[in-house]
Amino acid sequence: MVKRTIELIKKIIKNFNFQSKVMLEKHSDLNNERVHRLGHVAIRVDDVDRAKSFYLSLGMKLVWDDPDWCYLETGEHKDGLALLGPSYKAAGPHFAFHFTKKDEIERIHSSLKNQGVQVGALHDHRDGTSSFYLKDTEGNWLEMLYHPSTGIPTNQ
Repeated sequence: MVKRTIELIKKIIKNFNFQSKVMLEKHSDLNNERVHRLGHVAIRVDDVDRAKSFYLSLGMKLVWDDPDWCYLETGEHKDGLALLGPSYKAAGPHFAFHFTKKDEIERIHSSLKNQGVQVGALHDHRDGTSSFYLKDTEGNWLEMLYHPSTGIPTNQ
């Protein structure tokens, strides 16, 4: 019985390694469109106001403020941090690559989809950005985001 279980585990691992290699090969074909900039990180927080105050005290600028989430930026390149409160359900913790041309994320979305990679729907946000979500080969969530070169309009 133990010998049979070990053989079964070896087969599962071998199959998993094969699937990982196929996934990596599919992702390597994506190079028609390249990411240019890691633009923001979104983290889950227990108290949006408390976290917002902390990051504002570090010199970040508040760009978007809602009761259940907010978006802050810093630096010349406007590196972003999204603080997601407990009731925020539109997205979970992730990181995002930013693009300044909407057609870039449309092409990446189409390319990934054609390769059989599971991607979320491409959708427009109320702040003028557009994006879609997907998971990398290790299960981490990421977002491909069109971020207008003029910046995200503030609701402040």
